[in-house]
Amino acid sequence: MMRREDDSDRPQLLRADETFGVIGTGVMGRTILKGLLDAGALTPDRAWGTARSAVSCEAAGKALGVAVELDFRQRVAQAGIIVLCVKPSQAARAVGSLREAGLRPDTLLVSILAGTTLQQLEALTGSENPWVRAMPNTPCIVGEGMTVICRGTYATPVHLARARQVFECVGQCLQTDEMHFNAITALSGSGPAYQYLIMEAMADAGVRVGLPRDIALSLVAQTALGAARMVQTSGRHPAALRDDVTTPAGCTIGGLLMLEDGKIRSVLARAIEEATRIAGQLGPHK
Repeated sequence: MMRREDDSDRPQLLRADETFGVIGTGVMGRTILKGLLDAGALTPDRAWGTARSAVSCEAAGKALGVAVELDFRQRVAQAGIIVLCVKPSQAARAVGSLREAGLRPDTLLVSILAGTTLQQLEALTGSENPWVRAMPNTPCIVGEGMTVICRGTYATPVHLARARQVFECVGQCLQTDEMHFNAITALSGSGPAYQYLIMEAMADAGVRVGLPRDIALSLVAQTALGAARMVQTSGRHPAALRDDVTTPAGCTIGGLLMLEDGKIRSVLARAIEEATRIAGQLGPHK
């Protein structure tokens, strides 16, 4: 894991005359803007966004307290950072709109599009704009997101640091090579859905053995949170932490053996393998 920078190490997110734009103020676009605003990294007067309908623009603008408009062309020339939060199939249209609106060659472009490579994005812009590719996940909504970033051909370490600032406002952020992004999409991008399914199954099991559903769900959620925090803070392998709970001839080993009989490891591995395969087919060329 890369170290977090001290505030004194960080480049300025924006110059005094620059703004921060989000193309596509859906769930993740709104979350990114809200995280920056809540952290004090951005003021409402320097933030803007766009959505596909007037109704969506009004809803997002009201929720965030920033300008969200269908016609964003007059804002592009002042933008220091623009985050692309549209569907992969909409990438060409969105980037084309930015070009037509007078996109500056030094504007940092950040993409959260699954399956869309830096090479594809750079080809769409047809310029030397710096691109950073990012893969966040939905726990960003509660400030516990996991985002991975990598930089394109024309992006410098400073550009990468600016992008990292953005995503550290909504959770943790790591840097890696783009070759891993389909696997990252499958593991941490889709990962919350797997965790929710496991939590739902465990809560249902608690009801099956006599617990009220609200108590069962509370126990499962806090147990999952605590177990994750122990992995993060202890520096120990999950297998070692599991052994701490597994006493000889106890109930935990009995439960674990049932899970192993059900091939839980293989099922989870196959799920992530399949999601990785699909992630590689999601780009704008499909």
